[in-house]
Amino acid sequence: MHNIEFKAELRDLALARQIAISIGAKYTDTVEQTDTYYRLADGRLKRREARRASAEKGVAQEVDIEVIHYHRVNTAAIRPSRFNVYTAEQASERFGATPGPVWVVVTKLREVYLYEGVRVHLDQVLNLGTFIEFEAPVRPEQAVSTCREIVQRLRDAFRPAMGEPISTSYSDLLAEE
Repeated sequence: MHNIEFKAELRDLALARQIAISIGAKYTDTVEQTDTYYRLADGRLKRREARRASAEKGVAQEVDIEVIHYHRVNTAAIRPSRFNVYTAEQASERFGATPGPVWVVVTKLREVYLYEGVRVHLDQVLNLGTFIEFEAPVRPEQAVSTCREIVQRLRDAFRPAMGEPISTSYSDLLAEE
Protein backbone atom coordinates (compact mmCIF):
# COMPACT_ATOMS: atom_id res chain seq x y z
CA MET A 1 0.00 0.00 0.00
CA HIS A 2 1.06 3.58 -0.51
CA ASN A 3 0.36 6.88 1.29
CA ILE A 4 1.34 10.49 0.76
CA GLU A 5 2.15 11.95 4.18
CA PHE A 6 3.16 15.09 6.04
CA LYS A 7 3.90 15.65 9.74
CA ALA A 8 4.55 18.80 11.79
CA GLU A 9 4.64 20.08 15.33
CA LEU A 10 1.25 21.26 16.51
CA ARG A 11 1.45 24.48 18.50
CA ASP A 12 -2.29 24.95 19.12
CA LEU A 13 -4.42 21.82 19.48
CA ALA A 14 -7.66 23.74 20.14
CA LEU A 15 -7.14 25.85 17.02
CA ALA A 16 -6.40 22.71 14.97
CA ARG A 17 -9.72 21.22 16.10
CA GLN A 18 -11.51 24.43 15.08
CA ILE A 19 -9.79 24.43 11.68
CA ALA A 20 -10.74 20.79 11.11
CA ILE A 21 -14.40 21.58 11.73
CA SER A 22 -14.33 24.80 9.69
CA ILE A 23 -12.95 23.06 6.57
CA GLY A 24 -15.52 20.28 6.83
CA ALA A 25 -13.30 17.49 8.16
CA LYS A 26 -15.33 14.81 9.93
CA TYR A 27 -14.24 13.68 13.39
CA THR A 28 -14.17 9.87 13.43
CA ASP A 29 -12.53 8.70 16.65
CA THR A 30 -10.00 9.15 19.43
CA VAL A 31 -7.70 6.20 20.07
CA GLU A 32 -4.93 5.39 22.51
CA GLN A 33 -2.07 3.82 20.56
CA THR A 34 1.06 2.09 21.74
CA ASP A 35 3.56 1.45 18.96
CA THR A 36 6.43 -0.91 19.77
CA TYR A 37 9.25 -0.48 17.25
CA TYR A 38 11.68 -3.28 16.51
CA ARG A 39 15.16 -3.02 15.07
CA LEU A 40 15.01 -4.22 11.49
CA ALA A 41 17.59 -4.09 8.68
CA ASP A 42 14.98 -3.35 6.01
CA GLY A 43 12.52 -0.54 6.72
CA ARG A 44 10.62 -0.03 9.96
CA LEU A 45 8.51 -2.51 11.88
CA LYS A 46 6.03 -1.56 14.57
CA ARG A 47 3.43 -3.47 16.54
CA ARG A 48 0.45 -1.22 17.14
CA GLU A 49 -1.98 -1.76 19.99
CA ALA A 50 -4.99 0.55 19.74
CA ARG A 51 -8.05 1.02 21.91
CA ARG A 52 -10.82 3.54 21.69
CA ALA A 53 -10.18 6.31 24.17
CA SER A 54 -13.86 7.17 24.43
CA ALA A 55 -14.84 3.84 26.00
CA GLU A 56 -16.29 3.99 29.51
CA LYS A 57 -13.82 3.78 32.39
CA GLY A 58 -13.84 0.42 34.10
CA VAL A 59 -15.32 -1.34 31.08
CA ALA A 60 -13.05 -3.83 29.33
CA GLN A 61 -11.90 -2.37 26.04
CA GLU A 62 -11.09 -4.42 22.99
CA VAL A 63 -7.51 -3.92 21.88
CA ASP A 64 -6.84 -3.97 18.15
CA ILE A 65 -3.40 -5.27 17.25
CA GLU A 66 -1.71 -4.89 13.90
CA VAL A 67 1.88 -5.01 12.72
CA ILE A 68 3.04 -2.46 10.17
CA HIS A 69 6.17 -2.79 8.04
CA TYR A 70 6.98 0.41 6.18
CA HIS A 71 9.53 2.39 4.20
CA ARG A 72 9.58 6.18 4.24
CA VAL A 73 12.24 8.74 3.43
CA ASN A 74 13.07 11.10 6.29
CA THR A 75 12.24 14.53 4.87
CA ALA A 76 10.28 17.46 6.28
CA ALA A 77 8.35 17.77 3.01
CA ILE A 78 5.25 16.00 1.75
CA ARG A 79 6.52 12.45 1.20
CA PRO A 80 5.52 8.98 0.05
CA SER A 81 5.31 5.99 2.37
CA ARG A 82 5.00 2.35 1.33
CA PHE A 83 3.68 -0.12 3.87
CA ASN A 84 2.11 -3.49 4.56
CA VAL A 85 -0.26 -4.17 7.44
CA TYR A 86 -0.32 -7.63 9.03
CA THR A 87 -2.41 -9.30 11.70
CA ALA A 88 -0.40 -10.55 14.68
CA GLU A 89 -0.57 -14.07 13.22
CA GLN A 90 0.57 -12.98 9.76
CA ALA A 91 3.43 -10.96 11.25
CA SER A 92 4.56 -13.94 13.31
CA GLU A 93 4.73 -16.03 10.14
CA ARG A 94 6.52 -13.28 8.18
CA PHE A 95 8.94 -11.93 10.82
CA GLY A 96 9.05 -14.69 13.45
CA ALA A 97 7.47 -14.89 16.90
CA THR A 98 9.89 -12.21 18.11
CA PRO A 99 10.73 -9.89 15.22
CA GLY A 100 13.87 -8.58 16.89
CA PRO A 101 14.96 -6.47 19.82
CA VAL A 102 12.60 -3.70 20.90
CA TRP A 103 14.04 -0.34 19.87
CA VAL A 104 11.57 2.16 21.31
CA VAL A 105 7.93 2.39 22.43
CA VAL A 106 5.72 5.31 21.38
CA THR A 107 2.51 6.02 23.30
CA LYS A 108 0.02 8.54 21.96
CA LEU A 109 -3.54 9.77 22.07
CA ARG A 110 -4.71 10.25 18.48
CA GLU A 111 -7.75 12.22 17.37
CA VAL A 112 -8.73 11.19 13.85
CA TYR A 113 -10.54 13.36 11.32
CA LEU A 114 -11.33 12.56 7.70
CA TYR A 115 -11.14 15.14 4.91
CA GLU A 116 -11.66 14.16 1.26
CA GLY A 117 -10.36 10.65 1.99
CA VAL A 118 -7.30 11.94 3.86
CA ARG A 119 -6.77 11.06 7.52
CA VAL A 120 -5.91 14.04 9.72
CA HIS A 121 -4.25 12.96 12.98
CA LEU A 122 -3.96 15.26 15.98
CA ASP A 123 -1.43 13.38 18.10
CA GLN A 124 -0.49 13.93 21.74
CA VAL A 125 2.69 11.87 22.08
CA LEU A 126 3.88 10.95 25.56
CA ASN A 127 7.24 12.60 26.41
CA LEU A 128 7.37 14.36 23.02
CA GLY A 129 4.56 16.83 22.53
CA THR A 130 1.69 17.48 20.16
CA PHE A 131 1.80 16.91 16.41
CA ILE A 132 -0.36 16.93 13.30
CA GLU A 133 -0.11 14.34 10.54
CA PHE A 134 -1.86 13.96 7.19
CA GLU A 135 -2.10 10.53 5.52
CA ALA A 136 -3.54 10.38 2.03
CA PRO A 137 -4.01 6.81 0.77
CA VAL A 138 -3.13 6.41 -2.89
CA ARG A 139 -5.92 4.46 -4.60
CA PRO A 140 -7.07 3.93 -8.18
CA GLU A 141 -9.64 6.70 -7.72
CA GLN A 142 -7.13 9.01 -5.98
CA ALA A 143 -3.77 9.34 -7.77
CA VAL A 144 -0.50 10.45 -6.18
CA SER A 145 -0.86 13.95 -7.65
CA THR A 146 -4.35 14.32 -6.17
CA CYS A 147 -3.11 13.11 -2.78
CA ARG A 148 -0.27 15.64 -2.86
CA GLU A 149 -2.69 18.45 -3.75
CA ILE A 150 -5.07 17.60 -0.90
CA VAL A 151 -2.22 17.28 1.61
CA GLN A 152 -0.86 20.66 0.48
CA ARG A 153 -4.32 22.24 0.92
CA LEU A 154 -4.52 20.76 4.42
CA ARG A 155 -1.04 22.02 5.20
CA ASP A 156 -2.08 25.52 4.12
CA ALA A 157 -5.35 25.37 6.09
CA PHE A 158 -3.71 24.20 9.33
CA ARG A 159 -0.65 26.48 9.02
CA PRO A 160 -1.86 28.88 11.79
CA ALA A 161 -1.85 25.97 14.29
CA MET A 162 1.34 24.26 13.10
CA GLY A 163 4.95 24.57 14.12
CA GLU A 164 7.96 23.19 12.29
CA PRO A 165 7.67 20.28 9.84
CA ILE A 166 8.94 16.95 11.17
CA SER A 167 11.19 14.82 8.96
CA THR A 168 11.32 11.66 11.07
CA SER A 169 9.15 9.18 12.91
CA TYR A 170 8.04 9.68 16.51
CA SER A 171 10.29 6.70 17.24
CA ASP A 172 13.34 8.60 15.95
CA LEU A 173 12.43 11.66 18.00
CA LEU A 174 12.02 9.60 21.19
CA ALA A 175 15.25 7.70 20.56
CA GLU A 176 17.08 11.05 20.33
CA GLU A 177 15.77 12.11 23.78
